[in-house]
Amino acid sequence: MPVAAVNGVEIPYQDTGSGEPVVLVMGTAATGRVWHLHQVPALVNAGYRVITFDNRGVAGDETGFTIDDLVADTAALVEHLGLGPCRFAGTSMGAQVVTELALARPDLVTQAVLMATRGRSDVMRRAMHDAELELRESDVRLPARYEAVVRAMENLSPRTLNDDKAVQDWLDLFTMSPTIWTPGLRAQLHLDIAGNRLPAYRAIEVPCLVIGFADDVRLPAYLAREVADAIPSARYLEIADCGHYGYLERPDEVNAALVTFFAAGHP
Repeated sequence: MPVAAVNGVEIPYQDTGSGEPVVLVMGTAATGRVWHLHQVPALVNAGYRVITFDNRGVAGDETGFTIDDLVADTAALVEHLGLGPCRFAGTSMGAQVVTELALARPDLVTQAVLMATRGRSDVMRRAMHDAELELRESDVRLPARYEAVVRAMENLSPRTLNDDKAVQDWLDLFTMSPTIWTPGLRAQLHLDIAGNRLPAYRAIEVPCLVIGFADDVRLPAYLAREVADAIPSARYLEIADCGHYGYLERPDEVNAALVTFFAAGHP
């Protein structure tokens, strides 16, 4: 995998396909390879060149960075590859990065898709975040099977959880591939939104599609709808029967939304 040296860190990336570029930005504690399960093939088949990468913290033990550093890394990668203004899509923390990029560097963004996102936190999400951070910063190590069950319940929809075959596949995957909470990944956990960014988002002029996942427990769809309401250029789409991993649970619907929105172009 090629590596771009930007902003004092090395960013592993993959460059797939040809055509107009789309940059996909992943969420907390996940690599860019996750996009290659469903979204990259669909976008390449639609005629796009797709860039995926690992956010700061995934590949190393960097700590003390901010969301602004991830925004700067993304911008620097785009410039390193000579992509010019292009389309972006992000999920969860990645959606926050794309949103802040649209504010800080609108010259680099032609269209943006923001999945499982928010412009503020609420009481329950803040409690979930603080509890997880406390756990990951402690010496407690939970059994892999328990971690798999909690991960499934927090990230998948009731439709999947109540489908014996489907949920067993997910549980097997989570058990065999647990998240290793390195210092870099724990640093990503510190990047929760502080305060309310919705007023700032009103200045975004880039055409945006905000996608909420109807059964998302980690970032409920109503928080995503608030982002769409705040951005004058945004429209909102809610996809049923999926949780926080909606792009993996309902990939056909997500991919169709991406391709349709991107094909519509921009002013």
